[in-house]
This record gives sequence, structure tokens and C-alpha cells, in this order.
Amino acid sequence: MRWDGWGDPDRATPLPASVVGLLRELLGVRADPAPPVRLEEMTPPAPNPAVRVLAEVVGPDWVVSDDETRIRHTRGKSTPDLLRIRAGDASAAPDAVVLPADHEQVLAVLERCSRERVAVVPFGGGTSVVGGLTAAGEGFAGVVALDLRRLDRITAHDTVSRTATLQAGLRAPRAEALLAERGFTLGHYPQSYEWATIGGFAATRSSGQASAGYGRFDEMVAGLTVATPRGTLTLGRAPRSAAGPDLRELVLGSEGAFGVITDVTARVRPLPETRRYEGWRFPTFAEGTAAVRALAQDGPLPTVLRLSDETETMIGLARPDEIGEGRGDGCLAVCGYEGHREDVAARRAGAHAVLTAHGGEPLGDAPGESWAAGRFSAPYLRDALLDVGAFAETLETAGFWSVLPRLAESVRQTLSRELPSSLVMCHISHVYRDGASLYFTVVTAQGDDPLGRWRHAKAAVGDAIVEAGGTITHHHGVGTDHRDRLADEIGPLGVDVLRAVKDRLDPAGILNPGVLVPPATG
Repeated sequence: MRWDGWGDPDRATPLPASVVGLLRELLGVRADPAPPVRLEEMTPPAPNPAVRVLAEVVGPDWVVSDDETRIRHTRGKSTPDLLRIRAGDASAAPDAVVLPADHEQVLAVLERCSRERVAVVPFGGGTSVVGGLTAAGEGFAGVVALDLRRLDRITAHDTVSRTATLQAGLRAPRAEALLAERGFTLGHYPQSYEWATIGGFAATRSSGQASAGYGRFDEMVAGLTVATPRGTLTLGRAPRSAAGPDLRELVLGSEGAFGVITDVTARVRPLPETRRYEGWRFPTFAEGTAAVRALAQDGPLPTVLRLSDETETMIGLARPDEIGEGRGDGCLAVCGYEGHREDVAARRAGAHAVLTAHGGEPLGDAPGESWAAGRFSAPYLRDALLDVGAFAETLETAGFWSVLPRLAESVRQTLSRELPSSLVMCHISHVYRDGASLYFTVVTAQGDDPLGRWRHAKAAVGDAIVEAGGTITHHHGVGTDHRDRLADEIGPLGVDVLRAVKDRLDPAGILNPGVLVPPATG
């Protein structure tokens, strides 16, 4: 992973000159920013020697405190994160990176850190875009990043029940490769797929492109093993249970604030016999939304179902490898089908009838296949935009179908008002019988104080989302960015419940302090 951007450095691609010209003409992007500070020029604060005691737990080779390793574990991959690191700000670097070998070592690290008052940030792929990797280290003897990359195996596979137990540090592509050798798949492909880990998927309630067919990651989880400073939680004796509240739900989405997930028992499926992706055009986003809702509520449901609004379609963001190539008017919908050949054929035929009845125009396989081929290119595009002086960032929400039009319009208007001369794009990427997610991308000129402008705009959008009846996050998580807004969503009593859980499992407060749980007031 690039330390100052996204993904594989060899895949970084500059924007075409035509796109740069449009940015200058339409958004007022004028001056190229200063190039990022070089890695060798970065100087994080001197590491706190208190963290050296962890070598007694994992061995001296697995407590790493050189500058480069610490910088590579600093913050996540949001645009504000990248702007800070590109400017040379390594002030949030952990004092050391600790790499435990197994669950027992994770337990021992947490016990020792609790005793020594050392904050612990669980670290998987480092792909957080909501400040989930930036601990509030004040009052602690030090901060360590707990990198789980050594926990990278499949430890059990139940072919009868169709479950597999995957260690938390297993990166998604490796997990899929290991499962494919056995004839199975998770079917979970979020945009962070190439770098994210199994533990990260569970800790953030990740949602992948094929959620319509395979479900969100939290729906795939049958069991969890969690290390806490108080001991081990082993959750998930059966697919469903009436034995009180399901504590799996307490850990899913907890972002390392309650414990460190060390393995996940996930529901897996046989590899699909065939995959088919295609495109549809709708005259308006409202008409496309009605068609998508019909499929979500009454079926037949594609495995992948997403709809870009007019602006995103025109720009071509749904096909990032072809960005800037005009796509005409209307809205592009992408439908994907995976499974047995007969099932795929039947669902395609049924979906065609529904989409046509709602005014959809079939565009053939090319748009869908192009989208699938470029699915993981968009984050690289963001880096290229930063390189020429543009500011590009995303945010997402979800709501019930009845509030979705108002929610979409409220967020659009707020972003346009707070960030004048900006390009605001939206798509529906995850659907349910009762509602859907909305994913927004905004592009504007960096200008003066881009971080301050974005912070102000995002706060205003948070107000708009709450007022319109949406959720503050659908799949990005809470982190530090949405932490204070969480109180608006779950209420003061809900916050008290979270604090009580935190106090019970992590009495010294060492686990990802400042993330997820709103602070006490008064």
C-alpha cells in the first residue's frame, strides 16, 4: 500500500489532459499543489520507550518502531488523512507497531497494555475513511498499532454447514483464493477489497458490491472470537438463538473499541458457475430508483444492483477506467448476476421484465462489464485528483424508501451550498426491501484550507442527514468523524449503554480511545 495514497504504487495513473482541462474550466481548479513530502523526509515524534515492554510478550522482532513502519500505520485513507500525510504531518504516528502471532498473544498484549496504560489501535488493512485509526492518545503512556497480519490462515472449514473460520488478519484477496481452492467464496467485494482484512470487515460492518445477492458482511458472520483486556469472548454456537441478546451484534461494527476480533466464522457459498453484468439506462434518477425498489421488494433480485444519478453517469464515474468519456444523458444502472446458469438466466429474464416495465432501456453487457473491470480503480482516481489540486471525497448514508428522495436531495443541496463550484454525484449501491444506501462523491478545488472547508461541509451534511431521517453511516463506520453525531442517532441512553460495555470490557480505556464511543459530557 502506498504510504501517501491508495493501493499499489505501480497502478497510480495521472488524469488525462482532457479531464484536467474540465476541472479547471468547470470547478476553478487552478494551481497544481506542492508535491507530497517524500517518505525519507518524514519525521514522526520520537517513540515513547514505555512500549518496549511489549517485546516481552511477542518477542523483540515483532515490536517495530522504525520511522517508515510507524508512518505506514498512521491514520487511514480518507482525503483529510491523505492531505495531512502528503503535507508531512506524522504527528499521529504510533510509538510502535506490534505484530502478535495468535489469539493468545493478542490477549497478552491487551492485558499488558491495560496494566501499563498503553493505547492500542487494532490495524488490519489501514483502509478506514472515517478516522478509525487515529487514537486519542492523551493521558496514555504510549500508543501502539496492533497489526494482525500474522493471523492469516483459514483454521476450519465445515463443508456440511458451509462455514469457514478465517483469522482476522487475512486479507480479502488471499481469503478468496484460499476459499476458491476449496470451491467456495465469501462473495464480499467492497471497494477496499484489495487491501482490507476479514477482521476489518467485521469490525466496521462492511458492505460489498454484491450485497444484494450475498448480503452485508455482518450477515455472513456466524461466529467471532474476540480478545479483550478482560479475557476472551467466544460468540456464535448456532446460526440463530433465543439465548438472550445476540452478543455478536455487539462486536460487529465496534471498530476495536470493545475488543480485538481475532477470527471470524463466516457463511460461505459454492463458487458461482457463471457471472453476467449488464447496463440499463433510465431517463431520471427517480425513475431508476422506482425500478430498483421494485426489484428489491418484489424480485427477482440481481446479485449486484446499483444506480448512478445523472451527474455520475455523465462524468462516467461508474466506469472509472473510462472517466471523462461522455456517457450521454439519463442514469446508468448496473445489474450483475452470479450463480448456477439456470438461476442466472431465470433471474435475468425476470429482472428484464421489471426494468423494462419501469422505463429502462437495456444497454447490453458492455457497461456492466466495464464497471466490473474498473471496480477497484476509483480510489486511484482520487489520488490523481489530489495531484492536480482538486479535492475529492465521499460520504454515505441510508434510509427507508419513503425518505430516500428527500434524503438524496437534502445532501445534494447541502454539499452544493457549502462547497460552491463543486461536482456532486450520487449512486444507490446497496438495496433492501425497506430501503437503500446513498453514496455521494464530491469534487471541488482544494483552495485555501481544504480540511477546514470539508470539516464544515461534512458537519452541515450530518445535520441534513439527521433531519431528513437517514443514518450517519451505512458501511464506512463511525470512527472519530461520526462519533459525536452517533449520539444524535442512538440517543443519550444508547450512548450510556455503549459506555457501560466499554467500561466492562476495557476498564482502562486502552482500546482505540476516542473512536466510536461519544465522550461523557458535563
